[in-house]
Amino acid sequence: MQLISRTAEYALRAIIWLIQEPARSQTTRQIAAGTHTPPDYTSKVLQALARAGLVRGLRGLGGGFQLVGDPSHITVLAVINAVDPLERIHTCPLGLKAHGKNLCPLHCGMNDVAAQMEATFAETKLADLLTTGSKSVPLGIKLKLPRRTPVRG
Repeated sequence: MQLISRTAEYALRAIIWLIQEPARSQTTRQIAAGTHTPPDYTSKVLQALARAGLVRGLRGLGGGFQLVGDPSHITVLAVINAVDPLERIHTCPLGLKAHGKNLCPLHCGMNDVAAQMEATFAETKLADLLTTGSKSVPLGIKLKLPRRTPVRG
């Protein structure tokens, strides 16, 4: 079951990857390798994220992409909306003229579920994805372990 598009999933993967080292630029190839996504597709996703102001692209030697902003303030919904906004049901999806904008109970319920999903994504900050305490890896990305200074005794 797919609740968000593959494009939105790839965008979230790229953002999560960039959060880990916010001061360091990452090339499209590095991001694609780290997130297990196709490089060409990743490039298009990163361009959309840059247009939305969520990442910054830097050209030249040492260039690449960096996260813009604080992950504790950026919502999952902002990332999704940057690349492939969630669809809501405003008119009968079956095209029944008798229904028009008066949704039947089934489509009204489906629209309510979409609204709840949208609200959850709007409340969830990117930083929340990394601090849940869950043993599951966010979006299947192998996170880099924080560097620790060896203890000398």
